[in-house]
Amino acid sequence: MHELSIANSVVEICVEQANGARVTRVTLEIGQLSAVMPDAIRFCFDVCAKDTAAEGATLEIVEMPGQARCLACGATLAIAVPYGQCDCGSENLELISGQQLKIRQMEVV
Repeated sequence: MHELSIANSVVEICVEQANGARVTRVTLEIGQLSAVMPDAIRFCFDVCAKDTAAEGATLEIVEMPGQARCLACGATLAIAVPYGQCDCGSENLELISGQQLKIRQMEVV
């Protein structure tokens, strides 16, 4: 379960950046192609945040859809898996969105 180490890293980064303040909300951006399970992150976040400045913080997860650009015709298409086929028939796609995992914002008091 790599989500535990990801959640632990998110908590560590937030606590460090909070500089002693209490973290009340964290918003993560998780791409649908990232192989990270949002429900597992939610569970692990609460476990990792226990006894830290992020304990009790609300975790919001924004799931970003997968997108690719066709290298044959230049079209942009939505994809749910890291491969696919363009309407022009080409399977030569470049992933442009959906693999990200980042802390979008954090609120502290």
